[in-house]
Amino acid sequence: MKNAIQIEKDSDNIVHLILDNPNGSANVMDADFQASLAHTVQQLQEQDFAGIIVRSAKKTFFAGGDLNSLYRVGKAEAGALFEQCESLKANLRWLETRGKPVVACINGAALGGGWELALACHQRIVIDDRTIKLGLPEVTLGLLPGGGGCVRLPRLLGIQTSLPYLLEGKQFSPKKALDKGLVHQLAANEAEMLEAARTFILANPACQQPWDVKGYRMPGGTPASPKLAQVLMAAPAMLKQKTRGCLPAPEAILATVVEGAQVNFDTATRIESRYFVELATGQIAKNMIGTFWSGLNAIKAGASLPDAELAKGITEPVGKVAVLGAGMMGAGIAYACAMKGCEVVLKDVSLEAAEHGKAYTEKSLRKRVAKGRSTEEKAAQILQRIHPTEDVRDLAGCGLVIEAVFEKRELKAQVTRETEAQIGADTIFASNTSTLPITGLAQASARPPNFIGLHFFSPAEKMPLVEIICGEQTSDETLARAFNFVLQIGKTPIIVNDSRGFFTSRVFGTYTNEGIAMLGEGVSPAAIENGAALAGFPVGPLAVSDEVSLILMGKIRSQTIADLQVNGETLSAHPADAIIDRMLEEGRAGKLAGGGFYDYPEDGPKHLWPGLGARFGNASTQPSLEDIKDRLLFIMAIESVRCLQENILRSVRDANIGSIFGIGYPPWTGGVLQFINQYGVRAFCQRAEALAEQYGERFTPPAMLVEYAEADRRFSD
Repeated sequence: MKNAIQIEKDSDNIVHLILDNPNGSANVMDADFQASLAHTVQQLQEQDFAGIIVRSAKKTFFAGGDLNSLYRVGKAEAGALFEQCESLKANLRWLETRGKPVVACINGAALGGGWELALACHQRIVIDDRTIKLGLPEVTLGLLPGGGGCVRLPRLLGIQTSLPYLLEGKQFSPKKALDKGLVHQLAANEAEMLEAARTFILANPACQQPWDVKGYRMPGGTPASPKLAQVLMAAPAMLKQKTRGCLPAPEAILATVVEGAQVNFDTATRIESRYFVELATGQIAKNMIGTFWSGLNAIKAGASLPDAELAKGITEPVGKVAVLGAGMMGAGIAYACAMKGCEVVLKDVSLEAAEHGKAYTEKSLRKRVAKGRSTEEKAAQILQRIHPTEDVRDLAGCGLVIEAVFEKRELKAQVTRETEAQIGADTIFASNTSTLPITGLAQASARPPNFIGLHFFSPAEKMPLVEIICGEQTSDETLARAFNFVLQIGKTPIIVNDSRGFFTSRVFGTYTNEGIAMLGEGVSPAAIENGAALAGFPVGPLAVSDEVSLILMGKIRSQTIADLQVNGETLSAHPADAIIDRMLEEGRAGKLAGGGFYDYPEDGPKHLWPGLGARFGNASTQPSLEDIKDRLLFIMAIESVRCLQENILRSVRDANIGSIFGIGYPPWTGGVLQFINQYGVRAFCQRAEALAEQYGERFTPPAMLVEYAEADRRFSD
């Protein structure tokens, strides 16, 4: 065992438990910590002390659970994991029931197990720094707080108030924590925090948690309280409506909280441990931990770069960015950059159009201020960073140019030439195209090594992903600088090689086309949309097609046909093509046109257009729900394998992260390629062959998938 807790005693007879993980830069609830905690409790049982201060020797307080170990735990180790959970909680319980004051001095992030450790203390003092994050985000990884969080938080705040923190994984700042009664004091710095802890201990020689005081009543009542019972009766249905039954963690959290609130503290912690073990050993938690923890961390560390050290050596951030085109996408990109401190030159063909793009940021900032998410002063600072213009000469001095004009090859070429005449020789020129190959667009550039694709997703200020596309001549330095910029503005970068539609647009197109194709077969529109929801997709294929616009989908197809004809190639017809053409003939082009597959009444919510049934009919025999779900899940996964086979995708992790963060693949799967892994590669291949036989050759397994199935090989980096 490596000692993860240093024990010191000061002149006031106060014991300091100094958390100092010997295995890494952050404190985590690994085997060494748990053994050290058990050893510490054993030592303290034999000592007399005035109180305990729990503090950290790291830059953060405590990062949470040891996710790498949890990822490896299988069903066979469930019993051992349960005992491990119970042992941890028994030691935390000893600290809070010893009768002596225990104070958590929180100097940095306290998330997951770190916040659970803090909740086991009688007093929580945090440095007043808005960058410090506190909370229980386990649900975002398919888990529940397994160190007492589902037991202590409801006893502290009440069931109704605590559930959003548990079910949504809400993180909060020290100030918010103080306002909500989650911490007791804020301190300006570490010295002040330690002095406040000392003062509390000396002033409170005997301490109990609120829930251990005789006569304690849970805030807001127990599940047996008539008022709360009415709320809880509806809670499972409301939760099911959100998760569609695809995510077991929220349901387990609700059960843990409600069941635990009806029994004594120790029984409640055992209930929590059982649910935790069930989730931790399940496949969905493995999917989510593997992608949202391991995969995401690897991506941010530059694992997809050909030369990660080159990126690390580029330390100068981009200070001034040019955004060409002030439409919805350009305006969103400008907003995203200004939010992260960049000066932005927002150019359009007229000053009026550029100012209209800036007004998008102003409107969004007003909403943030109204909701208390920002201040007037901060909003004004962000707005001042955006400089609208119609003069191309204003682009001089920009370190990065992002072109976000219409998807027309000639227009993009014209803009490229005009811009390069004004910018420096080492300035990066990035196109935000969603489909046009970067190598072809770079032909208009005098400096192709500096030319790259930065594909943002709408709305750009909210969507977390940016797809970086390398043209044939894009240099490694340009890629490294673009990668760093994406991180600089708080986005997640994935890197792909050049092709039509790249990865995300190409795979996303299979989703919308498959839904539209089903409509053409006479599948009930409601069944298509509901099947997508029950598979875990955030928006159905018909609804999202309306958002994208059927006109745009038609233009992309026409541009593709024209481009392929230049090389003597043809585009294979898709069953969805005829349906899109028919909708356009009917004047049903999508949401912005007033209606598409859905109607959008001014005085009510959108609903499926009743005319769909009359135009396309309902087949007398409808497919099973399983077939509808599988067609949508499988077609995207199959196309992703093709992208990997064709070397468009550079890594499996980029495929998984990109599919969830960019194009709405269900999070429970862990991503398009992890979905194949968890389904079983051989079983997936067999199911794809069955779908191909019934619904068309587009489901035919690619050669790489067949090869992996025969070798019983998983998709991994």
